[in-house]
Amino acid sequence: MCRSAHKLAYWVAAAALLGAPSWQLAAAPPGAGAPSGAGAVPPALLEHMAWRNIGPDRGGRSIAATGVVGRPNEAYFGATGGGLWKTTDGGETWTPVTDGQIRSSSVGAVAVSETNPDLVFLGTGESCIRGNIQPGDGVYRSSDAGRTWQHVGFREAMNISKIRIHPTDPNVIFVAALGPYGVPNAERGVFKSSDGGSTWRKVLYRDDRTGGVDLWIDRRNPNVVFAALWEAYRREYQMSSGGQGSGLFKSTDGGETWIEITRNAGLPATGVVGRWPTAAGTSDSAPSTTRTSRPTRRTATRYTCSTRARSSPPTVAAACRTSAAARTATITTCGSTRRTRSTS
Repeated sequence: MCRSAHKLAYWVAAAALLGAPSWQLAAAPPGAGAPSGAGAVPPALLEHMAWRNIGPDRGGRSIAATGVVGRPNEAYFGATGGGLWKTTDGGETWTPVTDGQIRSSSVGAVAVSETNPDLVFLGTGESCIRGNIQPGDGVYRSSDAGRTWQHVGFREAMNISKIRIHPTDPNVIFVAALGPYGVPNAERGVFKSSDGGSTWRKVLYRDDRTGGVDLWIDRRNPNVVFAALWEAYRREYQMSSGGQGSGLFKSTDGGETWIEITRNAGLPATGVVGRWPTAAGTSDSAPSTTRTSRPTRRTATRYTCSTRARSSPPTVAAACRTSAAARTATITTCGSTRRTRSTS
């Protein structure tokens, strides 16, 4: 049957169902005759109907989502293979807003200005370096709530981990650029714009193998910014999830200068550092760590967690998970030693 015929049959069935009382929608038991009454639905029509997913066809996983301040029913999410989607009715329906306007369908970061809800930034690519990943081509900006998009840089950086917009000044934007997955590249680290994304400056950089992986701005004092760098790579046959370049940093002058706090008291004093998710709360701007889970063993890899300094052999990875009781901590960090495994 052609597509138009399928649609016609669907709408005819839907009209019949809407006109039938709910008690008549169940299929008749074997041997029973056709139900009587003006609102009856023919069993032959029901037996050819089936439930189906009506969307959104988001194209895989999603690691980026945001609401919109002042518009409680509006939100966006980025799919790792399906572009950026938007809802204006609290999630009841979703619409793709980047089809045909961006060059990569992988969206791994999205941010909306708190003072100008029409200003939206998205970052393509993703920072979850798993086996099946799709690179991006930098950052895009929309000034009309997602209707149109303009590429504003980071084409060589490719993969964007996080975008943060100043809570009171929409002209100030930070971007954490992870960089290419498997080759050295200097366009990575943390970048800042003071003119709404027209130009960018690199404000935090370690080396050409270490990229920016997370950012957080203290809303009470936006001059306080936390950033995490991650030395990691993903190749066809191998993955590394930590290195000497990884670390945690803090700025108290709006991202102009940075102090490394990777080995501050309470954080692991030794071992190779991995990925550090960060979050700043409203209680205090001083860094702190959360209590972590007990050691667990997974496939060919051992993970241990601790808020105390301890030494670990090179084959041991230190993983950190935030507990529910620690959600009020000022900054949540996760450090891990290098983990390399073959995927061939």
